[in-house]
Amino acid sequence: MSARTVSARLESARARLAFPLDLSTLAEAEHYLDLLVDHVGVFKVGLELFSAEGPAAVRAVHARKRACFLDLKLHDIPATVAHAAKAAEKLGVAYLTLHAAAGADAMRAAREATLGGGLQLLAVTVLTSMDAGQLAGVGMRGEPAEAATRLADLAVTNGVRGLVCSPLECAALRARFGHTVVLVTPGVRPAGAQLGDQRRVATPAAAIAAGADLLVVGRPIRDARDPRAAAEQIVSEIDRALP
Repeated sequence: MSARTVSARLESARARLAFPLDLSTLAEAEHYLDLLVDHVGVFKVGLELFSAEGPAAVRAVHARKRACFLDLKLHDIPATVAHAAKAAEKLGVAYLTLHAAAGADAMRAAREATLGGGLQLLAVTVLTSMDAGQLAGVGMRGEPAEAATRLADLAVTNGVRGLVCSPLECAALRARFGHTVVLVTPGVRPAGAQLGDQRRVATPAAAIAAGADLLVVGRPIRDARDPRAAAEQIVSEIDRALP
């Protein structure tokens, strides 16, 4: 394999890795952006950073010529979800999350508001921190895999062609929808890493083998002694798992 081919494969693998900027200030976020910009393809801006810094956090990602994943998990009435999705599209983000549990009307409204743009909507099925007991506590029947499938069906039926699921549901959803959907998997942990508040997890290689398109990996990189080396180890594992 030539050096150029190896480089292209690694760049493809890096594009599959999203690092969450789960931080409270723009200064902290920019530290990790500069540290990891050559090792990660996508940076995720979530509720904590967006609440603290707003669109400036998105602009910081774009200034480094990386894709921004805006993880706001919208869950509101259809009109509000549609207006928020349109505002996110205007920011130029690559991905935006909304809860599938917001319902058919909200997902359809978000899709219609962003038609023709480059925004990939992602419907969150079941959070990776939830198990069957917690689902029952909020009135959702069955195991997480059953709930994830029901919510995924609802999302795809209403035009949302991106899904967020745990690695444990990924293979079933890939088999169900083929390559008509983008599958994003949080809850990815290298072998031996601490699980934190995640309950349904898998290694990077297992998630790729199950059909994931984009892996979200946070604490195993952020808390490593050498975050850049940790990211590159995950990229190498992704590369080895790709066809």
